[in-house]
Amino acid sequence: MFALTDVEGFQSINLKCDPERALELRETFQGVIPGYHMNKTHWNTVSVNEDVPEKLILELIDHSYDLVFKSLTKKQRDELSFG
Repeated sequence: MFALTDVEGFQSINLKCDPERALELRETFQGVIPGYHMNKTHWNTVSVNEDVPEKLILELIDHSYDLVFKSLTKKQRDELSFG
């Protein structure tokens, strides 16, 4: 799992994040807080309607996916790889 969001009124998204970067983002943006109902060290809740630029949100989604993908076994990664 690399992202969590609600299905109604998409207002925020929980994303996995490198712990140091997570702290930096929380200090920089009001719209980034420790992950709601998640491990606060590794997860952020990102509000999509606050001060976080859309481009950064997309980068954070990719970052979250990459962290989870790299933690999978080679077999699991191969099963998910396209082409």
